[in-house]
Amino acid sequence: MTGAAVVRTVDINSDCGESFGNWVMGDDEALIPLITTANVACGYHASDPLTMRSTVARCAAAGVAVGSHPGLPDLLGFGRRPMKITPDDGYAYVMYQTGALRAFLDAAGLPLHHVKPHGAFYSILREDEPLAEGVCAAIRDLMPEPLVYWPDPTDAALPRVARKQGIRVVVEAYVDLPYSPKGEVILQRSKEETDLDRVRSQITHWLTEGKVEAIDGTLVPIEAESVCVHGDGPNAAEVVEAVRAAIEACGCSVGPL
Repeated sequence: MTGAAVVRTVDINSDCGESFGNWVMGDDEALIPLITTANVACGYHASDPLTMRSTVARCAAAGVAVGSHPGLPDLLGFGRRPMKITPDDGYAYVMYQTGALRAFLDAAGLPLHHVKPHGAFYSILREDEPLAEGVCAAIRDLMPEPLVYWPDPTDAALPRVARKQGIRVVVEAYVDLPYSPKGEVILQRSKEETDLDRVRSQITHWLTEGKVEAIDGTLVPIEAESVCVHGDGPNAAEVVEAVRAAIEACGCSVGPL
């Protein structure tokens, strides 16, 4: 799915609820009213029960759809350090974390919208097909209409397995991370302030040409129907405002899937 001829209403998703106790990550208060879909941390890489509850309440008040953002059990490393885990581990980790979030969603009268793996969990799911099968089994068991968010390209293990198992894969475009000439997202160890002019340029390229600019200046095709803005970025709220303005400037609208 590429270009403005297809993508007329654009979903904006962001990682939220990633604080832990007195330690604060991101500005959810400013960010959540600007997005359409939230990926909420579930306690392994970040978050705690009070944070989950307050994040769900904010999303409910703003009319924002909520999905789970499960990570590896690595609070100290913010879930960004790879681990060797089994398919049974993957199933249980997703079920345990998403189940905790779903309890808060049930209490707030909200459905579970999707699942989106976090950090190093996402990284190992790109290559490990047996692990992807375990994770996808959990997603199917958690949702009557299973949905997973994943960045382009979608030839990685998890989206391949997901589609075989009847799970809808929502492909994301990223505006606060660079792309390689192969069209792959380049992950950052620490978040830097995002250039808003580049954000507007990337959105315009994507919606008018179905492409994004890589780090070498070439334009690479990208399939997407949602834009992801990382909530831990130092100017995340301003990035979302720039994304919304660029979407509207291209004659498209902002809305959930």
